[in-house]
Amino acid sequence: MLYELSQLLDINLFGYISVRAGFAFFISFMLTLLVMPKYLAWAISKKANQPISKYVPAHEGKRHTPTMGGAIFLIATLISALVTTNLENVYVWGGLITLLGFGLVGFQDDLGKVISKDNLEGLSARGKMGLLAVIATLVTGIIVYSGFSTEFYIPFYKKPLFDMGYFAILFWVLVFLATTNAVNLTDGLDGLATVPSVIALFSLSAIVYVTGHAIFSSYLLVPNIKGVGEVMILATALAGGLLGFLWYNSYPAEVFMGDTGSLAIGGFLAYLAILGKSEILLILIGLIFVIETVSVILQVGSFKLRQKRIFKMAPIHHHFELKGWAENKIIVRFWMISFIANILALITFKFR
Repeated sequence: MLYELSQLLDINLFGYISVRAGFAFFISFMLTLLVMPKYLAWAISKKANQPISKYVPAHEGKRHTPTMGGAIFLIATLISALVTTNLENVYVWGGLITLLGFGLVGFQDDLGKVISKDNLEGLSARGKMGLLAVIATLVTGIIVYSGFSTEFYIPFYKKPLFDMGYFAILFWVLVFLATTNAVNLTDGLDGLATVPSVIALFSLSAIVYVTGHAIFSSYLLVPNIKGVGEVMILATALAGGLLGFLWYNSYPAEVFMGDTGSLAIGGFLAYLAILGKSEILLILIGLIFVIETVSVILQVGSFKLRQKRIFKMAPIHHHFELKGWAENKIIVRFWMISFIANILALITFKFR
């Protein structure tokens, strides 16, 4: 709407991506902040509570906390995007499909858990990954068909290593699935996944903006891909929605995002990394998500091979809980690690 208005009335201000990104952030933030209390009242009346895993007894007190709050910040993000983005941009549509598709898969999973009152119900792991893979294939297929570069880049090197061709779709689907699963695993404490997601969104939106900017990309020796900068607006809209959500999700949480939110966030972070040719740098940008995932892999691998556990419980945030760390201390320390990792990631982005 703002973009079309700038074209119709020749208002240059609304033509700038940075200006529309600011509007997108505040629209999404305010919508989430204002609508969430109404959702909470409805969720409490319907007992749409978060089922707690029997393997995490320390969280028994959270059994009556409403879940699926991710639906609110996703709706706010989509409304904000419709108002502020150029809807003729194919990369914007790729982002919208990612958010909506991954969010709907998460919603179906959450709904099954809420109805059954069992954290192990909902979609099967295979069914969930299968649906996510289909959506990821669709999104990557769309951008490849539109002419998006399939060249593979690594940090510190300004030239592509090689062209992946159609194998890029397989690689990017794996990036989608890995990132989504990592964010989902991290969403285990109040606000633990929310702030690192916001930080990662700002880092990746900056990278995408530079990638889509002819002058900045030339100066920083990164590939210039016309049109991808518009997705920065969608990223800031999601960041705004997440900050509005954090108002209610911070410790002690009044609402959880559920898989509805975590799957959508993970998918969109992967999408931004792909557009910014930063799939490898995503490991540093999403370091907290990586640490959580690796802790689970190590724990499962160790138990299968040696019948011994490395951690008291995985993901690793539960390990620190069982060691006696206060929940809010774990959360804030993980936030700090995420912030530092993103600063380092942006520094490395400069050196090529």
